[in-house]
Amino acid sequence: MAPLLEKTGGDIVKKIGAVYLFELRASKESEPVFFTIDLKNGNGKITKGKEGKPDTTFVMFDDDFIALSQGKLNPQQAFMTGKMKIKGNMAKAMKFTPDILPKDAKL
Repeated sequence: MAPLLEKTGGDIVKKIGAVYLFELRASKESEPVFFTIDLKNGNGKITKGKEGKPDTTFVMFDDDFIALSQGKLNPQQAFMTGKMKIKGNMAKAMKFTPDILPKDAKL
C-alpha cells in the first residue's frame, strides 16, 4: 500500500479522511500485530505499530485480511460472519473499501 500512497495518496486522503488501525493475528492464541493506516493527513502513511488515535479499528485474522484485500472476501460478509470486528466510528469504517487496497497486498 505504501507505493500506492506515494502515487495517489493525496487523492485517497481527500476521499477517506480517517486514521485506521488494523489488529491482525495469525491465530486466536497469537499476539496481535498492529498497522496504522493514516488516510487523514498529507499523502497518507502506513506504519507498523500503533500511531496516534485511530478513528476506526479493524480486528481480523491474517488469512481473512489477505482474502479481503484480494477481493475474495466481501467486507459486509466478513463483518456479519464475525471474521472482521470493527471498533470506533462506523461511518469512517464504511469509507475503507477494498478498492483502495492494492490487489497484490501482502503482510
